[in-house]
Amino acid sequence: MFADFLLDWLSAVPGFAVPFALAALGLLVIEKAGVLSLGAEGFMLVGALSGIGAILGLGSQPLPALAVSAAAAALLSVLFSFLVVSLRVNQVIAGLSFVFLAQGLTGLIGTTEGWVNRPVEGLRSLSLIPLVDIPVIGPVLFRQDVVVFLTVPAFAVVAWFLTRTLTGLRLRAVGDGPDAADAAGIGVARMRYGAVAAGAALVGIAGGYLSVGTARIWVEGMTGGRGWIAIALVIFARWQPWRALAGALLFGAIEALIPRIAAVGVQVPQYFIAMIPYLATLGVMIWTCLRGNGGSLEPRALGVAHLREDR
Repeated sequence: MFADFLLDWLSAVPGFAVPFALAALGLLVIEKAGVLSLGAEGFMLVGALSGIGAILGLGSQPLPALAVSAAAAALLSVLFSFLVVSLRVNQVIAGLSFVFLAQGLTGLIGTTEGWVNRPVEGLRSLSLIPLVDIPVIGPVLFRQDVVVFLTVPAFAVVAWFLTRTLTGLRLRAVGDGPDAADAAGIGVARMRYGAVAAGAALVGIAGGYLSVGTARIWVEGMTGGRGWIAIALVIFARWQPWRALAGALLFGAIEALIPRIAAVGVQVPQYFIAMIPYLATLGVMIWTCLRGNGGSLEPRALGVAHLREDR
């Protein structure tokens, strides 16, 4: 019986980890350009609602709905970029404001359009035959949906882009020293606008996956603080993609364990279970602080507004 419990839990971990992973990856892209984004929770909410809306309102399938989630979050990010890049509004205040904006906006639209608590057809699991027949490993790794299968390649592409391409190196240069990058002829504002849009699209997909891929329903505030956890994951990972993926798997394992503890009849207070991910977040933050800054790839100009005339 324990073996069945363990297999069921491990098989669910990748699906629970995907929203954390994609949100952290999107934030990493944004922050590598020197823009501090505390609005991940808002972008995830917009992505979650847009995905459901695309299926219910447009009659689309789950994958096109995720594309709508990405586009909606990227579109909203243009306003965020305008505030923090062009108008040089405080990035902390702007990020927090966008969370509250998205909470109110998605709640209003979801209720007005009648999308609340309406089930939709979600993503279906794919079985990679004959790999799925491998004992233990097969069901865990090779019986997942297409987004799970594409998450690791997405991390590989972003890691390659940031370290092996000229555009990626320019983006990192903007995040580390916008004044020097500007003097070298790199368009700081253009790079930051592009990074925020691309990163927000990934965060939007993370939100869309919650509503379209796993819950298959929309309820107000359904992201449940996962955007804030993704911010902590980026810090925990020290702005390194593969460490962020490892952290996402950790939190995915915690989230996948919570409903299974209740299912087997273990008597644990529900409020304690609900706060486990946040206790883990605090633990990760404390552990990161105790380790110091060794090996951190934090952009040196993170959160610093750039004005060309300041040179």
